[in-house]
Amino acid sequence: MAKSSTKKTRNKPVKKRGWNYPRAGLGPIHRWIPSWRFVLGTFITIIALAMGALFGLYVNTKIPAPDDFALAQTSTVYYSDAQTQMGTLQEVNRNAVELDAISLDVQHAVISSEDRTFYENNGVDLKGIARAFANNVTGGSTQGGSTLTQQYVERYYLGGATTLPGKVREAILAVKIDKEQTKDEILTNYLNTIYFGRGAYGIEAAAKAYFGVSAAELDLSQSALLAGIIPAPSAWDPAVDSDRAQQRFDRVLKLMQDDGWIDAEAAQAAVMPQTLDPSQQSNNFQGTTGYILQAVYDELAGAGFDKARVDQGGYEIVTTIDQKMQADAEQAIANLPDSRPSNNYVGLYSMNPTNGEVYAMYGGADYQQRQRNAATQDRAQAGSTFKMFGFAAALEQGIPINATFDGRADVWLPATQTRVTNSGNVNYGIVDMVQMVENSVNTAFVYMNEQVGPANTRAMAEKFGLAPDTPGLDDGPLNILGSTSVTAKEMARAYSVYANKGKLPVAHIVREVRDREGNVVFQGDTTTEQVISEDTAALGTYAMTKVIESGSGTGADIGRPAAGKTGTSTGPVSAWFVGFTPQVVTAVDMYQIGEGGAEDVLTGFGGLDVIYGGDFPATIWRDYMELAVAGMDAQEFPSVDRLLAELRQDRTNRMPRESEREETPEPEEPAPVEEPTDGGDTVAPENPEQTPPDGEAPPAQAPPAEGGAPSELQG
Repeated sequence: MAKSSTKKTRNKPVKKRGWNYPRAGLGPIHRWIPSWRFVLGTFITIIALAMGALFGLYVNTKIPAPDDFALAQTSTVYYSDAQTQMGTLQEVNRNAVELDAISLDVQHAVISSEDRTFYENNGVDLKGIARAFANNVTGGSTQGGSTLTQQYVERYYLGGATTLPGKVREAILAVKIDKEQTKDEILTNYLNTIYFGRGAYGIEAAAKAYFGVSAAELDLSQSALLAGIIPAPSAWDPAVDSDRAQQRFDRVLKLMQDDGWIDAEAAQAAVMPQTLDPSQQSNNFQGTTGYILQAVYDELAGAGFDKARVDQGGYEIVTTIDQKMQADAEQAIANLPDSRPSNNYVGLYSMNPTNGEVYAMYGGADYQQRQRNAATQDRAQAGSTFKMFGFAAALEQGIPINATFDGRADVWLPATQTRVTNSGNVNYGIVDMVQMVENSVNTAFVYMNEQVGPANTRAMAEKFGLAPDTPGLDDGPLNILGSTSVTAKEMARAYSVYANKGKLPVAHIVREVRDREGNVVFQGDTTTEQVISEDTAALGTYAMTKVIESGSGTGADIGRPAAGKTGTSTGPVSAWFVGFTPQVVTAVDMYQIGEGGAEDVLTGFGGLDVIYGGDFPATIWRDYMELAVAGMDAQEFPSVDRLLAELRQDRTNRMPRESEREETPEPEEPAPVEEPTDGGDTVAPENPEQTPPDGEAPPAQAPPAEGGAPSELQG
């Protein structure tokens, strides 16, 4: 019987080309595997297409002008008009020098550290790329395969290429540049433009920033340090990470010895050099502008932009600062008498209550002389400006604004063994809540706080934007009198709630950031949050208009609808005026710092023996606001006529009867009358022309204030 030919047929090669699958005549697995001819042909085709594409890219890729690109790296800060330049965030100016003005040690150190085949490669080192790739994937120390020329292209032509197409273009540009420029030209341009940290662009600026010498004077040790930190200068600066800087220093010396630039004796003799103290100061940061530029850094850091990124990014940063209003703020403070003590400080923070944009900020006279911002970092006791938080808590609980409270001259509090007095020991009798605000009646506010609940007053302060860990913020019965140390920024934002119909904005100084291509990469947060009702905000605003019209803040009258609140702490060690129109909220505080940063009593000056919130703070506020709002329409505050009419129909006094207050016996020998927070002395001021203090509070121990003076007497 003849054998079947099936086996022979299966083993006989069957010629199939292209994508004819499954391949006939093969096993169940092999029939799906492409032939080696097909694989090879496909590979060759892909390589040919890739080479063609690369050739096309090479021909069509143009080299940007290095100098133009380097200039674009500097980030420029503008005023709110987006046209007027405020300053730049390149803290040390670049100073290009010729190669013969750069020491050979630093040239050799950079080549050994960044590109050992610099003089042999054509701009791209394929072996270096392969070696770095293999080392990285096998778990070795992370390495980069970029040549010195590629780094130059990446940082100063492409702005930091990270994508595959970007890296391809980087390599093509490196090859083209290597053909069009000599090695000396490439090395010179690289050393003149690379970022070394400390705001230093280029080797000349770096030599001065780190060692106070020129690039020509750099010795071997100094050169090895600078070359070692190039990949991460801000992180590896010896002032930031001395251990990492030492490792990089040792690495560079070893490579230089291996490459034959130095001998073993020179490498052994080199020691880690001492560097100058790092400084963020520059001509840009002089005067009051320095505080604004630093605030830009701080705000962008909170948004994920580190300093190196801002310095090198070539961004256009538009701030919210109005150039005229900023000048108005500076002028208002310059109007103070020349007899003002040298340790007297003023903070001013002015903003748009509807969107949180900052119009003006006075952080100090000169950032070069003092790096603490008086408006955003230094804290001062809030005094009676804090009362408006308890006022809002009362209204939100349903206590009507026409509710009356006992405004007797003084009251003894058994729970705290403290006597609270009104400024000048004045007995206001029974007063409603508007009168309490108008005259800042301490005793009435203490009674109101008892009914509202001190914890609720504190909670309302937090609703108005104060952080829970704000120094002095507590649940004590006297917290409503101002036991909290706050910044001008915090109080301007908080009072924006009243000006903005109960909505809390996010205070910000950067409106937007654009990259070199004009793309918006960051925008300031203009959102708001409703934290109290519109009715509460309107009634609180109405009460504060009385402060300026006939109360403790008449010195802040600007001839148009405005509302505000004075504040003076025990001593007094601080004095405040926080006020607003519908378009602008401005907080002004004055405080004094004693020896060792301790809180100090405000020294009288300009003909005044004692400084109160209704004095110089109100005057500064008025001088600034008169100019700041001059070009704005005089807007009215929301009407409260309907709300007041409704209240007249129900004049229920929610406080206990006065007779019930008097049932609390006082000790036979009461403690001495303490100087309260919002007013200073308990007698009328000696100067009859001086504005009366706006209220008082007893001293209370509290945590040290952050910045400026630590708070010993809070209020």
